[in-house]
Amino acid sequence: MGGFASKLLYLHLMKPTIKVAETIAPDGKPFRLFKHDKDYFLYMGQRQLMCTRKTHSEEMLAEIGCSFSDKRKKIRVLIGGLGLGFSLRRALELTGPQSHCEVAELLDEVVRWNYEEVEGLNDGILADERTVIFRGDVYQRIKEAAQKGAKRYDAILLDVDDGPSALIQPQNSKLYGGYGLETIKRALTPGGRAAFWTATSEPQLLKSLTHAGFRSEEFPVARHINAKQRHHRIYLGEKGRA
Repeated sequence: MGGFASKLLYLHLMKPTIKVAETIAPDGKPFRLFKHDKDYFLYMGQRQLMCTRKTHSEEMLAEIGCSFSDKRKKIRVLIGGLGLGFSLRRALELTGPQSHCEVAELLDEVVRWNYEEVEGLNDGILADERTVIFRGDVYQRIKEAAQKGAKRYDAILLDVDDGPSALIQPQNSKLYGGYGLETIKRALTPGGRAAFWTATSEPQLLKSLTHAGFRSEEFPVARHINAKQRHHRIYLGEKGRA
């Protein structure tokens, strides 16, 4: 490596990583927002959950979950977890001017950080009139939509864990069990789609979706758009139209 390139690398490595904000998750673990150079990172304890450098799989969650074969106009989307806003951004791009994109975020601080701490990164999508932020558990919104006479969702996008075998919050286990998947199915319109982001292969989730009556499919996806390895997964469950 040449002298100039080595100097650039040195300067990059010397840039400090700054803790921007911190809160405590419901299970007692510290939840932190860090910044390095122009990028932001979310950590649960020592575990990096997401960052602004590698967003492809979060965008693919919306891409797969909101790809309908029929021509829907007033599409209702529920997103579990705001994170750094990349699934929301892609859902807004895909669903058109009459859509309704609701985000359920368990931690009030994560919502505030997106408004106040990430230097305008998400100002546009948060101000979009199609965006609605619900401060609470996404499963509560799913249960409400599953009730008789309630408005259903066309797509439910869930990025709340690394997967059913690697939960971020213990209470999320109810999303992946038989009763939880049945509730998700009732909360969807005919032909509606539920998409789950996981950090790695979760074959049992694919089986559980099929057992719950979904048309199920597994999509290997890369964390970065140019990455050759596709370690992450999107699991899709499509509800029947009958």
